[in-house]
Amino acid sequence: MLESSSPFIEYHLDAGVFCLMINRPEKKNALLPEMYAALAAGLRWADESADVRVVLIKGTEDCFTSGNDVNGFVQNDDDKGGGRPSQDLMHALNESRKPLIAAISGLAIGIGTTLLFHCDLVYASRECFLQMPFTRLGLCPEAGSSYLLPRQIGHQRASEMLLLGERMSAEQARDYGVVNAVFEQADFAASALEKARQLASLPADSVQTSKRLIKRGSPEATREVIGQELVEFQRLLETPEAQAIVQAFLAKSAAKSAAG
Repeated sequence: MLESSSPFIEYHLDAGVFCLMINRPEKKNALLPEMYAALAAGLRWADESADVRVVLIKGTEDCFTSGNDVNGFVQNDDDKGGGRPSQDLMHALNESRKPLIAAISGLAIGIGTTLLFHCDLVYASRECFLQMPFTRLGLCPEAGSSYLLPRQIGHQRASEMLLLGERMSAEQARDYGVVNAVFEQADFAASALEKARQLASLPADSVQTSKRLIKRGSPEATREVIGQELVEFQRLLETPEAQAIVQAFLAKSAAKSAAG
């Protein structure tokens, strides 16, 4: 089996279920460029492996991911010229032929929410909340969310989530159609794994063909939107408003580290 290139991304394969686990709890599972690369590589490998029938993406028990690690995000040279360290992950999610399941708890922020729109099934703990605070950071949506979310839940609800950028409870996300089911904290991980195993037990060709039919036309359109979003994201990142917000965040983080 493929070895993960990041110590913070774990791979595990059991009975056709390939688990991608984000494991950096001391930083609330904030994603570094190397973590994006390992997640993307895992998805690409899973797509080509006959042993994999379902991909399960999860975080630690009490946190999915708080989104980008701002320090790694700002310092990464790949951000220049419209490129982003998360770009390969976005395309790997969009192009995945195998069914994707997400198990989320605690924080699901930024990419921690937008990647869910590429998943076929999403299960959450009752303690989970979702948020896409892009406009609050002076930025715009990413990962194809500006295209996928309105198609999934309608224009007004998508605008509420993407324009206001407010926190959303797991129950509201379920009511909006972003999450399939909400479980108690003690049960959510096992419940998501049970669904993954159930899906993995079905005829693989049938499941993958059905997914392709459900998504017909969407991956091509989404790929184009991902590119458009990244260009605008980079442009906005360089504006004075966004830079001021980023620098204020870094200063606050530095002060907290010094005090702690």
